[in-house]
Amino acid sequence: MSWTGPSELKAQLHRLWERGDLSRMQLAPDVHFPLRLILKVPTSSDVSGRFDAVRQWIAELTVAPHIRIEWREVRHRVHGLQRLPYQVWVDSLDAALAVAGRKREAARFQLMFDDTLHKLPALQSWLKKRPMQALELYDRWPQLLAIVTWLCAHPRPAIYLRQVDIAGIHSKFIEANRAVLSELLDLALTPDAIDEHYTGSSQFAARYGFLDKPLRLRFRVLDQRMQILAGISHPDITLDADSFARLDLSGKTVFITENETNFLAFPKVANAIVIFGAGYGWDALVPAQWLHNCTMYYWGDIDTHGFAILNQLREHFRHVTSFLMDRESLLSHEMHWCEEGNQVTHDLHMLNAEELSVFEDLRNQRLGKNLRLEQERIQFEYVMNKLFKITNAPQIQNQA
Repeated sequence: MSWTGPSELKAQLHRLWERGDLSRMQLAPDVHFPLRLILKVPTSSDVSGRFDAVRQWIAELTVAPHIRIEWREVRHRVHGLQRLPYQVWVDSLDAALAVAGRKREAARFQLMFDDTLHKLPALQSWLKKRPMQALELYDRWPQLLAIVTWLCAHPRPAIYLRQVDIAGIHSKFIEANRAVLSELLDLALTPDAIDEHYTGSSQFAARYGFLDKPLRLRFRVLDQRMQILAGISHPDITLDADSFARLDLSGKTVFITENETNFLAFPKVANAIVIFGAGYGWDALVPAQWLHNCTMYYWGDIDTHGFAILNQLREHFRHVTSFLMDRESLLSHEMHWCEEGNQVTHDLHMLNAEELSVFEDLRNQRLGKNLRLEQERIQFEYVMNKLFKITNAPQIQNQA
Protein backbone atom coordinates (compact mmCIF):
# COMPACT_ATOMS: atom_id res chain seq x y z
CA MET A 1 0.00 0.00 0.00
CA SER A 2 1.55 3.31 -1.11
CA TRP A 3 -0.92 5.62 0.63
CA THR A 4 0.50 8.03 3.17
CA GLY A 5 -0.11 6.90 6.73
CA PRO A 6 0.78 8.39 10.13
CA SER A 7 4.29 6.87 10.09
CA GLU A 8 5.03 8.44 6.70
CA LEU A 9 3.79 11.83 7.90
CA LYS A 10 6.05 11.54 10.93
CA ALA A 11 8.96 10.61 8.64
CA GLN A 12 8.34 13.76 6.55
CA LEU A 13 8.61 15.95 9.62
CA HIS A 14 11.64 14.01 10.83
CA ARG A 15 13.39 14.72 7.51
CA LEU A 16 12.53 18.40 7.84
CA TRP A 17 14.19 18.35 11.24
CA GLU A 18 17.30 16.50 10.08
CA ARG A 19 17.79 19.03 7.27
CA GLY A 20 17.49 21.87 9.77
CA ASP A 21 14.33 23.18 8.13
CA LEU A 22 12.16 22.89 11.25
CA SER A 23 14.78 24.76 13.29
CA ARG A 24 14.78 27.55 10.73
CA MET A 25 10.98 27.56 10.67
CA GLN A 26 10.83 28.06 14.43
CA LEU A 27 12.57 31.42 13.99
CA ALA A 28 9.57 32.66 11.97
CA PRO A 29 6.70 30.23 12.62
CA ASP A 30 3.99 32.59 11.42
CA VAL A 31 5.51 32.50 7.96
CA HIS A 32 5.64 28.70 7.68
CA PHE A 33 2.54 27.46 9.47
CA PRO A 34 0.05 25.96 8.81
CA LEU A 35 2.37 23.52 6.99
CA ARG A 36 0.97 21.17 4.38
CA LEU A 37 2.45 17.70 4.22
CA ILE A 38 2.63 15.39 1.23
CA LEU A 39 -0.36 13.01 1.11
CA LYS A 40 -0.67 10.09 -1.33
CA VAL A 41 -4.32 9.02 -1.40
CA PRO A 42 -6.17 5.96 -2.76
CA THR A 43 -7.25 6.02 -6.38
CA SER A 44 -10.76 5.35 -7.60
CA SER A 45 -9.78 1.77 -8.44
CA ASP A 46 -8.40 1.39 -4.87
CA VAL A 47 -11.79 2.42 -3.51
CA SER A 48 -13.47 -0.17 -5.75
CA GLY A 49 -11.10 -3.08 -5.20
CA ARG A 50 -9.79 -2.44 -1.65
CA PHE A 51 -12.63 -0.66 0.05
CA ASP A 52 -11.98 -2.17 3.49
CA ALA A 53 -8.31 -1.28 3.31
CA VAL A 54 -9.22 2.28 2.37
CA ARG A 55 -11.56 2.53 5.36
CA GLN A 56 -8.80 1.21 7.64
CA TRP A 57 -6.36 3.78 6.20
CA ILE A 58 -8.87 6.59 6.86
CA ALA A 59 -9.41 5.38 10.43
CA GLU A 60 -5.67 5.38 11.18
CA LEU A 61 -5.16 8.78 9.62
CA THR A 62 -8.08 10.24 11.54
CA VAL A 63 -6.63 9.38 14.94
CA ALA A 64 -3.08 10.54 14.13
CA PRO A 65 -2.22 13.24 16.71
CA HIS A 66 -1.48 16.85 15.78
CA ILE A 67 -2.63 16.36 12.18
CA ARG A 68 -5.50 18.29 10.59
CA ILE A 69 -7.21 16.57 7.70
CA GLU A 70 -8.86 18.42 4.86
CA TRP A 71 -11.66 16.31 3.36
CA ARG A 72 -13.46 16.18 0.07
CA GLU A 73 -16.52 14.30 -1.06
CA VAL A 74 -16.22 11.94 -4.02
CA ARG A 75 -19.12 10.14 -5.68
CA HIS A 76 -18.05 6.59 -6.52
CA ARG A 77 -19.96 4.49 -9.08
CA VAL A 78 -20.06 1.48 -6.76
CA HIS A 79 -19.93 2.85 -3.21
CA GLY A 80 -21.75 6.10 -3.80
CA LEU A 81 -20.81 9.31 -1.99
CA GLN A 82 -17.57 8.94 -0.03
CA ARG A 83 -15.72 11.38 2.21
CA LEU A 84 -11.95 10.97 1.65
CA PRO A 85 -8.86 12.78 3.00
CA TYR A 86 -7.64 15.31 0.47
CA GLN A 87 -4.83 17.18 2.24
CA VAL A 88 -3.14 17.03 5.63
CA TRP A 89 -1.80 19.96 7.63
CA VAL A 90 0.25 20.65 10.71
CA ASP A 91 -1.16 23.87 12.07
CA SER A 92 1.64 24.95 14.40
CA LEU A 93 5.34 24.62 15.09
CA ASP A 94 4.56 22.99 18.41
CA ALA A 95 2.48 20.33 16.68
CA ALA A 96 5.23 19.68 14.09
CA LEU A 97 7.86 19.29 16.81
CA ALA A 98 5.57 16.97 18.77
CA VAL A 99 5.11 14.68 15.77
CA ALA A 100 8.84 14.73 15.02
CA GLY A 101 9.68 14.17 18.68
CA ARG A 102 12.06 17.14 18.77
CA LYS A 103 10.54 19.58 21.26
CA ARG A 104 13.52 19.37 23.64
CA GLU A 105 16.10 20.03 20.92
CA ALA A 106 14.00 22.87 19.49
CA ALA A 107 13.87 24.52 22.91
CA ARG A 108 17.66 24.29 23.13
CA PHE A 109 18.10 25.82 19.69
CA GLN A 110 15.79 28.68 20.59
CA LEU A 111 17.80 29.38 23.73
CA MET A 112 21.04 29.38 21.72
CA PHE A 113 19.58 31.68 19.10
CA ASP A 114 18.14 34.16 21.61
CA ASP A 115 21.38 34.28 23.59
CA THR A 116 23.42 34.76 20.42
CA LEU A 117 21.10 37.42 19.08
CA HIS A 118 21.55 39.34 22.32
CA LYS A 119 25.34 38.96 22.61
CA LEU A 120 26.65 38.58 19.03
CA PRO A 121 23.91 39.26 16.45
CA ALA A 122 26.43 38.83 13.63
CA LEU A 123 26.36 35.08 14.29
CA GLN A 124 22.63 34.56 13.78
CA SER A 125 23.22 33.82 10.08
CA TRP A 126 25.53 30.95 11.06
CA LEU A 127 22.87 29.46 13.36
CA LYS A 128 20.26 29.67 10.62
CA LYS A 129 22.62 28.00 8.15
CA ARG A 130 23.89 25.24 10.48
CA PRO A 131 21.22 24.50 13.10
CA MET A 132 22.10 20.81 13.43
CA GLN A 133 25.79 21.58 13.94
CA ALA A 134 24.80 24.26 16.43
CA LEU A 135 22.85 21.74 18.50
CA GLU A 136 25.89 19.43 18.57
CA LEU A 137 27.75 22.38 20.10
CA TYR A 138 25.04 23.17 22.66
CA ASP A 139 27.16 22.38 25.72
CA ARG A 140 30.12 24.35 24.33
CA TRP A 141 28.19 27.29 22.91
CA PRO A 142 28.54 29.65 25.91
CA GLN A 143 32.32 29.20 25.85
CA LEU A 144 32.48 29.68 22.09
CA LEU A 145 30.48 32.92 22.40
CA ALA A 146 32.80 34.05 25.18
CA ILE A 147 35.87 33.49 23.00
CA VAL A 148 34.38 35.35 20.03
CA THR A 149 33.26 38.19 22.32
CA TRP A 150 36.74 38.43 23.84
CA LEU A 151 38.43 38.54 20.44
CA CYS A 152 36.02 41.21 19.22
CA ALA A 153 37.15 43.30 22.20
CA HIS A 154 40.85 42.40 21.69
CA PRO A 155 41.39 42.11 17.91
CA ARG A 156 44.75 40.72 16.80
CA PRO A 157 46.00 40.45 20.38
CA ALA A 158 49.60 39.39 19.58
CA ILE A 159 49.72 36.89 22.45
CA TYR A 160 49.82 33.10 22.56
CA LEU A 161 46.55 31.19 22.92
CA ARG A 162 47.86 30.07 26.30
CA GLN A 163 47.68 33.69 27.45
CA VAL A 164 44.00 34.22 26.64
CA ASP A 165 42.39 34.98 29.99
CA ILE A 166 38.70 34.00 29.90
CA ALA A 167 37.12 32.42 32.97
CA GLY A 168 36.53 28.71 32.52
CA ILE A 169 38.31 28.48 29.16
CA HIS A 170 41.78 27.07 28.51
CA SER A 171 43.93 27.07 25.40
CA LYS A 172 43.27 23.39 24.64
CA PHE A 173 39.56 24.18 24.33
CA ILE A 174 40.33 26.91 21.79
CA GLU A 175 42.68 24.63 19.86
CA ALA A 176 40.13 21.80 19.80
CA ASN A 177 37.43 24.12 18.39
CA ARG A 178 39.49 26.09 15.86
CA ALA A 179 37.40 24.99 12.88
CA VAL A 180 34.06 26.26 14.17
CA LEU A 181 35.67 29.30 15.81
CA SER A 182 37.09 30.27 12.43
CA GLU A 183 33.61 30.29 10.92
CA LEU A 184 32.25 32.37 13.78
CA LEU A 185 35.15 34.81 13.93
CA ASP A 186 34.99 35.45 10.19
CA LEU A 187 31.43 36.69 10.73
CA ALA A 188 31.98 38.62 13.96
CA LEU A 189 35.32 40.36 13.43
CA THR A 190 35.98 43.41 11.31
CA PRO A 191 37.96 42.78 8.10
CA ASP A 192 41.10 44.45 9.45
CA ALA A 193 41.19 41.91 12.31
CA ILE A 194 41.50 38.96 9.89
CA ASP A 195 44.56 38.13 7.79
CA GLU A 196 43.03 36.48 4.74
CA HIS A 197 46.41 35.10 3.65
CA TYR A 198 46.11 32.39 6.30
CA THR A 199 43.45 29.70 6.09
CA GLY A 200 42.61 26.41 7.76
CA SER A 201 42.82 25.26 11.35
CA SER A 202 46.61 24.95 11.26
CA GLN A 203 46.89 28.70 10.52
CA PHE A 204 44.26 29.80 13.03
CA ALA A 205 46.75 31.78 15.16
CA ALA A 206 48.18 33.75 12.25
CA ARG A 207 44.73 34.46 10.76
CA TYR A 208 43.42 36.10 13.93
CA GLY A 209 46.58 37.74 15.19
CA PHE A 210 47.83 35.35 17.84
CA LEU A 211 51.47 34.46 18.28
CA ASP A 212 52.28 30.99 17.01
CA LYS A 213 55.07 28.49 17.39
CA PRO A 214 58.02 29.85 15.41
CA LEU A 215 58.84 28.10 12.16
CA ARG A 216 62.02 26.13 12.58
CA LEU A 217 64.78 24.98 10.24
CA ARG A 218 67.18 22.14 10.77
CA PHE A 219 70.49 22.09 8.93
CA ARG A 220 73.92 20.47 9.07
CA VAL A 221 77.23 22.15 8.37
CA LEU A 222 79.13 20.08 5.80
CA ASP A 223 82.45 21.91 6.09
CA GLN A 224 84.26 21.95 9.44
CA ARG A 225 85.95 25.22 8.51
CA MET A 226 82.59 26.98 8.68
CA GLN A 227 82.61 27.94 12.36
CA ILE A 228 78.92 28.64 12.92
CA LEU A 229 79.23 27.19 16.44
CA ALA A 230 82.72 27.77 17.78
CA GLY A 231 84.61 24.59 18.56
CA ILE A 232 82.01 22.26 17.01
CA SER A 233 82.67 20.72 13.60
CA HIS A 234 79.79 19.65 11.36
CA PRO A 235 77.04 20.64 13.84
CA ASP A 236 73.40 19.60 13.40
CA ILE A 237 71.53 22.83 14.18
CA THR A 238 67.87 23.78 14.56
CA LEU A 239 66.97 27.48 14.46
CA ASP A 240 63.78 29.48 14.27
CA ALA A 241 63.20 31.04 10.88
CA ASP A 242 64.13 34.55 12.05
CA SER A 243 67.47 33.43 13.49
CA PHE A 244 68.23 31.41 10.35
CA ALA A 245 67.53 34.49 8.25
CA ARG A 246 70.15 36.43 10.26
CA LEU A 247 72.98 33.95 9.59
CA ASP A 248 73.99 35.35 6.20
CA LEU A 249 75.87 32.48 4.57
CA SER A 250 76.03 34.28 1.22
CA GLY A 251 78.27 32.59 -1.29
CA LYS A 252 77.93 29.13 0.23
CA THR A 253 76.39 26.04 -1.33
CA VAL A 254 73.03 24.95 0.08
CA PHE A 255 71.54 21.49 -0.41
CA ILE A 256 67.95 20.67 0.57
CA THR A 257 66.81 17.08 1.00
CA GLU A 258 63.45 15.73 2.14
CA ASN A 259 64.64 12.49 3.73
CA GLU A 260 66.11 12.56 7.24
CA THR A 261 68.47 9.65 6.63
CA ASN A 262 69.83 11.38 3.53
CA PHE A 263 70.12 14.56 5.57
CA LEU A 264 72.16 12.81 8.27
CA ALA A 265 74.35 10.84 5.85
CA PHE A 266 74.91 13.68 3.41
CA PRO A 267 78.62 13.73 2.45
CA LYS A 268 80.96 16.49 3.57
CA VAL A 269 81.13 19.30 1.03
CA ALA A 270 83.32 22.40 1.07
CA ASN A 271 81.57 25.66 1.99
CA ALA A 272 78.18 23.97 2.16
CA ILE A 273 75.24 23.16 4.40
CA VAL A 274 72.35 20.73 3.96
CA ILE A 275 68.82 21.63 5.05
CA PHE A 276 66.24 19.07 6.15
CA GLY A 277 63.21 19.99 4.03
CA ALA A 278 59.60 19.77 5.15
CA GLY A 279 57.75 18.94 1.95
CA TYR A 280 55.26 21.54 0.76
CA GLY A 281 55.58 25.02 2.22
CA TRP A 282 58.70 27.13 2.31
CA ASP A 283 57.65 29.92 4.68
CA ALA A 284 60.61 29.24 6.98
CA LEU A 285 63.13 29.73 4.16
CA VAL A 286 61.68 32.82 2.51
CA PRO A 287 62.96 35.38 5.10
CA ALA A 288 66.56 34.25 4.51
CA GLN A 289 67.31 36.66 1.69
CA TRP A 290 70.99 35.65 1.69
CA LEU A 291 69.90 32.37 0.06
CA HIS A 292 69.49 34.33 -3.18
CA ASN A 293 73.28 34.73 -3.14
CA CYS A 294 73.95 31.02 -2.64
CA THR A 295 74.20 28.05 -4.97
CA MET A 296 71.12 25.98 -4.13
CA TYR A 297 70.30 22.36 -4.92
CA TYR A 298 67.04 20.57 -4.17
CA TRP A 299 66.97 16.78 -3.82
CA GLY A 300 63.51 15.28 -3.68
CA ASP A 301 61.85 12.03 -4.70
CA ILE A 302 61.55 11.41 -8.41
CA ASP A 303 57.77 11.42 -8.48
CA THR A 304 55.06 13.93 -9.28
CA HIS A 305 55.00 15.33 -5.74
CA GLY A 306 58.78 15.70 -5.71
CA PHE A 307 58.61 17.87 -8.81
CA ALA A 308 55.63 19.80 -7.41
CA ILE A 309 57.65 20.64 -4.29
CA LEU A 310 60.59 21.71 -6.45
CA ASN A 311 58.18 23.84 -8.49
CA GLN A 312 56.91 25.48 -5.31
CA LEU A 313 60.45 26.14 -4.04
CA ARG A 314 61.33 27.83 -7.34
CA GLU A 315 58.48 30.27 -6.85
CA HIS A 316 60.63 31.74 -4.05
CA PHE A 317 64.16 30.89 -5.25
CA ARG A 318 64.25 30.67 -9.03
CA HIS A 319 67.94 29.78 -9.15
CA VAL A 320 67.48 26.39 -7.41
CA THR A 321 68.94 23.45 -9.33
CA SER A 322 67.45 20.00 -8.97
CA PHE A 323 69.82 17.27 -7.77
CA LEU A 324 69.40 13.56 -8.56
CA MET A 325 65.96 14.18 -10.05
CA ASP A 326 66.92 13.54 -13.67
CA ARG A 327 66.03 10.81 -16.15
CA GLU A 328 69.45 9.14 -15.86
CA SER A 329 69.06 8.73 -12.09
CA LEU A 330 65.56 7.34 -12.56
CA LEU A 331 66.48 4.81 -15.24
CA SER A 332 69.66 3.73 -13.43
CA HIS A 333 67.64 2.56 -10.43
CA GLU A 334 64.77 0.68 -12.09
CA MET A 335 65.07 -2.17 -9.58
CA HIS A 336 64.17 0.30 -6.81
CA TRP A 337 61.10 1.81 -8.44
CA CYS A 338 57.94 1.79 -6.34
CA GLU A 339 54.43 3.25 -6.59
CA GLU A 340 53.28 6.75 -5.68
CA GLY A 341 49.90 7.07 -3.98
CA ASN A 342 47.96 10.05 -5.32
CA GLN A 343 49.76 11.77 -8.14
CA VAL A 344 49.94 15.48 -8.87
CA THR A 345 48.05 16.11 -12.09
CA HIS A 346 48.11 19.92 -12.43
CA ASP A 347 50.67 21.69 -14.61
CA LEU A 348 54.00 22.81 -13.13
CA HIS A 349 55.35 25.99 -14.71
CA MET A 350 58.65 26.41 -12.84
CA LEU A 351 60.39 23.27 -14.15
CA ASN A 352 63.09 23.35 -16.79
CA ALA A 353 62.75 21.32 -20.00
CA GLU A 354 64.47 18.17 -18.70
CA GLU A 355 62.57 18.17 -15.41
CA LEU A 356 59.29 18.79 -17.20
CA SER A 357 59.96 15.87 -19.55
CA VAL A 358 60.42 13.46 -16.63
CA PHE A 359 57.40 14.91 -14.81
CA GLU A 360 55.20 14.47 -17.89
CA ASP A 361 56.32 10.84 -18.27
CA LEU A 362 55.42 10.18 -14.64
CA ARG A 363 52.13 12.07 -14.75
CA ASN A 364 51.05 10.34 -17.95
CA GLN A 365 52.12 6.87 -16.76
CA ARG A 366 54.52 6.39 -19.69
CA LEU A 367 57.07 4.43 -17.67
CA GLY A 368 54.64 2.60 -15.41
CA LYS A 369 51.63 3.17 -13.20
CA ASN A 370 52.22 5.88 -10.56
CA LEU A 371 55.94 5.25 -10.81
CA ARG A 372 58.30 6.81 -8.28
CA LEU A 373 61.91 6.55 -7.12
CA GLU A 374 62.33 7.57 -3.50
CA GLN A 375 65.51 9.52 -2.82
CA GLU A 376 66.74 7.11 -0.11
CA ARG A 377 66.72 4.25 -2.65
CA ILE A 378 69.44 5.84 -4.77
CA GLN A 379 72.78 4.09 -4.23
CA PHE A 380 75.16 6.10 -2.05
CA GLU A 381 78.08 5.63 -4.43
CA TYR A 382 75.90 7.11 -7.17
CA VAL A 383 75.20 10.10 -4.91
CA MET A 384 78.93 10.57 -4.30
CA ASN A 385 79.73 10.45 -7.98
CA LYS A 386 77.08 13.07 -8.77
CA LEU A 387 78.43 15.30 -6.01
CA PHE A 388 81.93 14.84 -7.46
CA LYS A 389 80.73 16.44 -10.69
CA ILE A 390 79.15 19.53 -9.14
CA THR A 391 81.59 20.28 -6.29
CA ASN A 392 85.29 20.41 -5.57
CA ALA A 393 86.09 16.71 -5.23
CA PRO A 394 89.42 16.94 -3.38
CA GLN A 395 87.80 18.94 -0.55
CA ILE A 396 85.07 16.33 -0.22
CA GLN A 397 87.61 13.53 0.09
CA ASN A 398 90.05 15.28 2.41
CA GLN A 399 87.58 16.10 5.17
CA ALA A 400 87.49 13.20 7.62
